[in-house]
Amino acid sequence: MADIVTFTINPSIDISTSLDRVAPIHKLRCAAPRRDPGGGGINVARVVTRFEGSVKAVFAAGGATGELLARLVERENIPNQVVRVSDETRESFTVFENSSGQEYRFILPGPTLRDNEWRRCVDALAVLDDNPRFIVASGSLPPGVPSDFYAHIAHYCSERDTKFVLDTSGPPLAAALKKGVYLIKPNLRELRELVGAALDDEGAWVGACRQLTETGRSEIVALTLGDQGALLVTRENAWRAPALPITPASAVGAGDSFLGAMVSSLAKGQSVDDAFRYGVAAGSAALLSPGTGLCCRDDVERLYPNVTLRKI
Repeated sequence: MADIVTFTINPSIDISTSLDRVAPIHKLRCAAPRRDPGGGGINVARVVTRFEGSVKAVFAAGGATGELLARLVERENIPNQVVRVSDETRESFTVFENSSGQEYRFILPGPTLRDNEWRRCVDALAVLDDNPRFIVASGSLPPGVPSDFYAHIAHYCSERDTKFVLDTSGPPLAAALKKGVYLIKPNLRELRELVGAALDDEGAWVGACRQLTETGRSEIVALTLGDQGALLVTRENAWRAPALPITPASAVGAGDSFLGAMVSSLAKGQSVDDAFRYGVAAGSAALLSPGTGLCCRDDVERLYPNVTLRKI
């Protein structure tokens, strides 16, 4: 059995392309597109695979686009299990405007899942051959799926001594935290929504994260702060990592790269703070890859020594 199982209930085929200038009405001739398997959990599995981690991707897929998604996952040599659903898997696309250096991201809604379909997604975890050490669930919920869906997975993990890592937002995140999780990775906007406060400075960020760890809702909070770096908080410690000076080619997949590298490091027995450094390096490395390419391992290893941590 894999050490890490990633779970994606709302995956996508991520299409990226570029053109000289975005303009209304006119036909816009784009460069040849790149297609990657996408959705938070699948992206995490792609990154773990690049670090030679032991991973399996479980995801829902439907229709012709779901068939293509499964082929794209296979192309990346990721062991996987597909939960078939009726409606078509979504597509999302990113367009880079060469003249301005701006990136436009278009995220389409996912398929509507019926009650029996989302329940089969939970059941897919219950019938795994063995208990993985980590389950990583990431991404939004598609229509038809109740907001307590990730809470079901949190309950499953608590019964099997599996560490649950969750990257989502809004009511699905709040519901799962009531059950208790191992690690969450919100950005600042998501943390503000979760705690209902402005959180205007570092002290407030640490305080909000500590409130989550001390109440047992999450053992670890990895707060991503964009160009302000990242913050890691446990019940005992807190570290701040400044952002690395990088000119981004694309911001797509930086958070998934961060999480994939961090969980891969934790699964290999590295300390929490060292895994955090790898996460910061991977999130930074993803900025160097155009479109939906995610981080490259060589870039991560090159950037890792430059990541500095300040204990708070």
